[in-house]
Amino acid sequence: MLAAVLKDFDKLVLEEVPTPEPGMNEVVVRVRACGFCATDYKAIKGIRRNVTFPFIAGHEPAGVVAKVGIGVSNVKEGDEVICQPSGYCGLCMHCRAGNTHYCTHAFTTGGDGPTDVRPGAFAEYMKTDAKCLLPKPASLSFDAAALTEPLSGAWKGVIQYSEMKVGDDVVILGVGGIGLLCLLVAKAAGAGHLIAVDPSAHAREHALRLGATAAVDPGEGRTKERIYRILPHGPDLVVEAAGPIEAVRLMADLRRRGTRWNVFGITTHETFKLDGGLTHFLEARMDASFGTTPLAMQKAIRLMERGLVDPEAIVTHRFPLAEIHNAVVVMGRPDRNKVIVNP
Repeated sequence: MLAAVLKDFDKLVLEEVPTPEPGMNEVVVRVRACGFCATDYKAIKGIRRNVTFPFIAGHEPAGVVAKVGIGVSNVKEGDEVICQPSGYCGLCMHCRAGNTHYCTHAFTTGGDGPTDVRPGAFAEYMKTDAKCLLPKPASLSFDAAALTEPLSGAWKGVIQYSEMKVGDDVVILGVGGIGLLCLLVAKAAGAGHLIAVDPSAHAREHALRLGATAAVDPGEGRTKERIYRILPHGPDLVVEAAGPIEAVRLMADLRRRGTRWNVFGITTHETFKLDGGLTHFLEARMDASFGTTPLAMQKAIRLMERGLVDPEAIVTHRFPLAEIHNAVVVMGRPDRNKVIVNP
């Protein structure tokens, strides 16, 4: 099969590799679409270094079951499926509590986080555990279905963890792909004011088209002052979906009494300061969210199937696998949002 194999940082090679064979309780999926996540780009460019070579990235896939292993009963050849990249045992204390993304024996297909990293979906075929497959509704395109995992993360952070309520005034810091999905979830959940903050004019314009009620450029300075002109009483919820530590510091500065704030986008180990007494008296509640769970995946599928969120609205570029290098170039440009690879 054709696969995009990362041999070293900034050395991505298209080559023929053996097509995987399923083992016990495993399934091989013919990949039809895979989202290109910023973490994939960071691995390819060496921005994140926790990569073991050779590595096949791509952890947002949807496709068709090509072959099933012994013991698989939940899917059969020809089924259209959505793949959850984070594998789990189902038996450890975390899994039994519903926190499968904490699994003691976790693995990821083409992603980041666990030490057990398996080949991902920037390839014609991908192998995974049968538990990681969910049925793709016939009404969903493969491109939309491929965005189930990032959409599920947005639902998990905004709704499950930060408990957004109808009418809440919400600020999204960073409206790239994941920030836009957070925005779409917040809009579907009935946000009042919905403010997008991003230095990219392209991203801000896209956010306004998708339902943001206002957009703020932090590069112009006085960001808190400008947000508080729109929200004199301050935000009910702030979601940091940007990544840089400066966004986390801004989020902490935006708090008023009772604000909920979610450290969602940053993955680097950087620090920020909090005034202990102020934090005590504000009673602002901090959450954080990473990864996904079967519950979040199911919720994301329902949002799409019911027409409440259209994730394809954030897609700006599509590339066949043979043009993966062009996709990498576009991932580094400011005038893109979500990129899809179609093997």
